[in-house]
Amino acid sequence: MMSLTIVSVFICTALSAGGILYFALNRRTVVQDRLEKMMPQEQKQQDFEILVGKKTPLQSFLDRIGQFANPSHKDRAKYSSYLVAAGFRKEVLPIFMGTKLLLTLLLPGLFMLLFALPKGLMLSLESLLYALILAIIGFLGPSLWLQHRVTKRTTEIFHTLPDILDLLTVCVEAGIGIDAALIKTSEGPQFRGNPLAEELKIAGMETRAGKHRTEALKSMADRTMVDDVKSFVTMLVQSERFGTSLAQALRVHSDALRTKRRQMAEEAAAKTSVKMLFPLVIFVFPALMVIMIGPAVLLFRNVFK
Repeated sequence: MMSLTIVSVFICTALSAGGILYFALNRRTVVQDRLEKMMPQEQKQQDFEILVGKKTPLQSFLDRIGQFANPSHKDRAKYSSYLVAAGFRKEVLPIFMGTKLLLTLLLPGLFMLLFALPKGLMLSLESLLYALILAIIGFLGPSLWLQHRVTKRTTEIFHTLPDILDLLTVCVEAGIGIDAALIKTSEGPQFRGNPLAEELKIAGMETRAGKHRTEALKSMADRTMVDDVKSFVTMLVQSERFGTSLAQALRVHSDALRTKRRQMAEEAAAKTSVKMLFPLVIFVFPALMVIMIGPAVLLFRNVFK
């Protein structure tokens, strides 16, 4: 009886001590509550995905395949810069190489298995030629897709830059510092999901982590691969170095970018007539000739019959 009482007292004491320690260690402080209110859960999850990312099972599989590829240092640097400019991280380079290697082997393999093998044409010259063409398509396809994505993203950044400069000018003229103005601009609801706003957010995170603002902005310009962003960063650095008016420099730079964008639109409009010439000659003029001359040809044929 005495042993049972001792064991019961020990268990109750252990459970009570464990409960007290659990609530004491997991008790939220005032600082944690304030930080939680300042940064909602969705925002924290987005920032975490931007910095860390998460691999799917397919990406893990492609990553393992990409380990077998051994590109040269020049190709590795080129693909890494293009992947970053397309909005990816440098760590996805093995996944990209794995995709190229898999498609290079998979497309001709499927052709041989599904088309050449049932017809008994495995070793024919025509089948081997088609397999070689499919292998080339599988190897070059991801690179062409990456180039298209880079072009699309850089174009979007170029067209968004004047609007971001306008909001940045308003923030600076309101008395906000350049660091806070960059963060405020990147968090604007009108720029949600915009690649340039995401790059500004990453630059702001790097600055808050201890990196110098000039280096963070130059890294952002290198990641985007847009010349206008590089000139914007150069303008910020020179304004800070020489002590000139930042708001005036931002306004002049924004007006120059809008003038450049308008000139590009006028140039594209001027090229429209030349580009429409070939479709008109190939598709429209033959139909017009048939409609205009066709009845006369039929009439002459009936007369001389």
